[in-house]
Amino acid sequence: MIDVLIVDDQALARLGNTLVVDSAPDLRVVGEASTGEEAVDLVKTLRPDVVLMDVRMPGEGGIRATRTITSVSAATRVAVLTSFDLDTYAFGALEAGASAFLLKSATPERLIDAIRTVHRGEAVVEPRTVRKLIERAVGSNTAREPVGIPDELAVLTPREQDVFLAIATGMTNAEISERLFLTPATVKSHINKIFRKLEIRDRVHAVILAYRLGIMAP
Repeated sequence: MIDVLIVDDQALARLGNTLVVDSAPDLRVVGEASTGEEAVDLVKTLRPDVVLMDVRMPGEGGIRATRTITSVSAATRVAVLTSFDLDTYAFGALEAGASAFLLKSATPERLIDAIRTVHRGEAVVEPRTVRKLIERAVGSNTAREPVGIPDELAVLTPREQDVFLAIATGMTNAEISERLFLTPATVKSHINKIFRKLEIRDRVHAVILAYRLGIMAP
């Protein structure tokens, strides 16, 4: 069962999301919060698997709350919901540690699927947003060809470095398994270790790091 915390300053929005989440047999709402501060307190006590976080709220907004939540509860994933398709919110949410950025107009099926996806340790972000986030991450720097393995990746074993580079090119677990002649379980184990060692939360952040290091060209 995936435990979900609903965060929104509008009671009707919380009710709607609660009904959607509870309609799925493998999901359940364990709490609701109307402010970012309240959400942080509930995460500390409830330790939910996923937080559905509104961006614009009075007091501590969703982005700041997301940053706090991802720092105090590493196992909790945050899916940010907003009515505004503005890159500023996407950038802020993802840089704060969110694993998903969704519009409130998303269908119930899309919302449920996003919760399951981030719970698996994956990200849910539109490709357009990822591209612009990468452009923001690398700035105006021209792409460079790294000489050997960047120092930042020295903490990884040679095989983990291979897997990281495969992730950076957008390969799925199945594709990595086939390319590197590894079992799916071994690939998953390597990915978990990579994320832990590099202190990144998911594939989107791994790709962004690869661009920052100059391993991938914008």
